[in-house]
Order: sequence, then C-alpha cells, then structure tokens
Amino acid sequence: MEDKIIESIAYILPAAVTGFVAFYMFNGFTKQQTAEKKLTLLLQKKKDALPIKLQAYERMLLFCDRINPVKILIRITPLTEDCKDYLNLLIASIEQELEHNLVQQIYISNEAWVAILTTKNAVINTLKESAENSESANDLRENVLKHFSTNLPPTENAIAFLKNEVRQLL
Repeated sequence: MEDKIIESIAYILPAAVTGFVAFYMFNGFTKQQTAEKKLTLLLQKKKDALPIKLQAYERMLLFCDRINPVKILIRITPLTEDCKDYLNLLIASIEQELEHNLVQQIYISNEAWVAILTTKNAVINTLKESAENSESANDLRENVLKHFSTNLPPTENAIAFLKNEVRQLL
C-alpha cells in the first residue's frame, strides 16, 4: 500500500509542478497582455486628445492676442466721447471674449488658466487706471497707447507661458 502511495506521489508531484509552472506562466502572460492593451489604449487616447489640447491652447493664445490693450483699442473704437462708456465697452468686450473661450479651461492646465485670468485682470486694471487720468475716450486711448509704448503688455507673459506649455506637450 505504501508503494502505491509513493508511486502515486511520484506521478502526481511532477504533474502538479508542471501545472503550477503552466499556471504561473499563463497568468504572467495574461497580465503582460493586459498591460500592453492598457498602454496601447492610453497612447491612443493621448494621441486623440492632443489635437484638442493644441486647439485649446491656440484659442487661448488668440484670446490673449485679442485682449492685448493696444490691439483692442485699434479694433474697438469709441461710440461716444465719454471715457466711462468707452471703458465699459472695452471691459465688456474682454469679458465676452473670455466667456466665448471659457470651455477651453477643460483642455489646458490649471496654471495656464490662472495665467489667462491673471492677464485678463491685469489688462482690465490697466485700462481702469488709464481711465482715471483720462477725460475723454480718445484721451483714454492715448493714455493706454503711451503706457504700452514703454511697458510690455501683460498678454505677452501669458502668450510666452502658453507657448512653453505647448512645447512641453509636443
């Protein structure tokens, strides 16, 4: 009886070891295949998302260009000679531009979005400061143009920041 048990163990042990090795190798192979599929899907997802992200950065760069104080003064002419009316028109235009591009914050980094909002607020504050020293709409335009003939517009910093982030994406 002991001989039959030893003989059975002699047959069962190699089969069990072979089965364990096969299970271990098959399990490792499945895990590797799953990891490769996840990596492939992740790369495809990033590949599909990159054009959308780049488009969002393009839109925000265009936003910065459109709210550049010098360019906005050229694009938006005063309707009346009243300085406050013109200032309100400029601010409304800037706010409208931001509202038009508000959804882009989903696709850009938080730091880029903060840079955009900071730039927008800096432009508005500069316009308000210039309006305090102005008597008419044309005077406001002149004061803003004088200010930015010697100072770099805040939009240039945001544009540089956005360009740097795009370089990191690519």
